[in-house]
Amino acid sequence: MMVKNNLGQTGLHVSVLGLGTVKFGRNSQVKYPHTFELPSDQIILELLSVAKEFGINLLDTAPAYGESEERLGKLLKNRHEWILSTKVGEEFIDGQSHYDFSSTHAQKSIERSLKKLKTDFLDIVLVHSNGDDKKIIQETDIFETLSEMKKTGKIRAFGMSTKTVEGGLLALAQSDIAMVTYNPIETNEKSVIEYAHKNQKGIFIKKAFASGHLKNISEKNPIETALQFILKEPGISSIIIGTINKDHLQEAKDAIE
Repeated sequence: MMVKNNLGQTGLHVSVLGLGTVKFGRNSQVKYPHTFELPSDQIILELLSVAKEFGINLLDTAPAYGESEERLGKLLKNRHEWILSTKVGEEFIDGQSHYDFSSTHAQKSIERSLKKLKTDFLDIVLVHSNGDDKKIIQETDIFETLSEMKKTGKIRAFGMSTKTVEGGLLALAQSDIAMVTYNPIETNEKSVIEYAHKNQKGIFIKKAFASGHLKNISEKNPIETALQFILKEPGISSIIIGTINKDHLQEAKDAIE
């Protein structure tokens, strides 16, 4: 069974690989090298079944991922077997991203996510940064809002999907988790991972495979190369793999065993 890691001090235990679900609900304005059709319900069900069989328990979604939350809510057979991570702050409307980091929007977004995912609590909520991490953390009250919602039990942990080193460090100082970019060709945020390890905070890795640009990582065995490189860092909680292909998930699982 796949290794489960402590997610900082949250009390949550997440599989070292998590399943990213952007491709469940959105195929426009994405940075992947190839276009793709949204998967059928049957394909998603099969992928979730394989993920569960492998020991994956973490699903990463977001309102900005189109229909992803709604499809997960409809298709998950047993919500309590999964750790659900969603986001606030970004909406994807009519082909464009729109950002709102206000307390009012965060609360409405979370209530909507609860409804779409058909659950009465969210394990993890991350702020979906627009790149101005420091301003969001220091000049809005979104972290205070999420902290209050954590106290009420609607969410169990919170943090930020960051885009800067400074933002990652600030987020970890004030929350439970940071989601950062890290792979063999993008290593700028390594210091955030090191800070998390030292301070017992959670780290999710995004863009482990450079958004599908595998040849930039390695001509030979790029998935194995990337995962083995990332897992050399002891501060990693989970690596989010965004795929709708069972074979790719199998390859990732094999690469860490």
